Amino acid sequence: MVEQCPTCRTRFSVDNAEMAMIPSHCGELEQIIEVYAHICPECAQRIVYASISDDPEEGATRIYPPLREQLDFSEYVPPGLLRDFEEARKVLDISPKASAMLSRRCLQRLLREQMGLKAKNLDQEIESALVSNLLPSYLADDLDAVRIVGNFAAHPTKSEATGEIVDVEPGEAAWTIEVLEGLFDFCFVAPIKADRRRQDLNKKLTESGRQPMKLAPVIVIPQRNANA
Repeated sequence: MVEQCPTCRTRFSVDNAEMAMIPSHCGELEQIIEVYAHICPECAQRIVYASISDDPEEGATRIYPPLREQLDFSEYVPPGLLRDFEEARKVLDISPKASAMLSRRCLQRLLREQMGLKAKNLDQEIESALVSNLLPSYLADDLDAVRIVGNFAAHPTKSEATGEIVDVEPGEAAWTIEVLEGLFDFCFVAPIKADRRRQDLNKKLTESGRQPMKLAPVIVIPQRNANA
């Protein structure tokens, strides 16, 4: 049996797995839940599956790490950024190298075009984002981890030529996608949703005869970035 680690995407042969049999009662029906686990030899991620023994057609379901929800950013993110991001997600299982390249390019465009952080390379642009205090601490730490996980110090091509396809570290491609999701939510999704909530509140205030709140202007993404 060949397994693919959901964390680092390494494929490996599963020879032995830890197994447990758990009795389960549903009314008068008694079933046995089979739980088995193995560990990725590359990143040491524990992978756990469960299945019901008397229903083989159902097969096993991965219960850890949990399946991640595919977030839909199409309503919020500029098309140019969105294309690179969606392609990075689509090819993640097929080619982590290509996925990481697309994610790094998308990250650099985001830092440059939306946050105004332009430097010699991606490594320096990440550093500029960290010292600028534009990001909440949890996002800043995640962003810093992009270059740590990607080992930028040993592979400067990842920072200096983000469009190059180069070898990736375990978990690098998937991690960069997760960081982009957090940045998209912070830069695009959260402000729009907050504005909509305030507009809804103002509508209720007006309907009740009360003075509406003053709303800050909605940030409009420049057209030159939208179709780039």
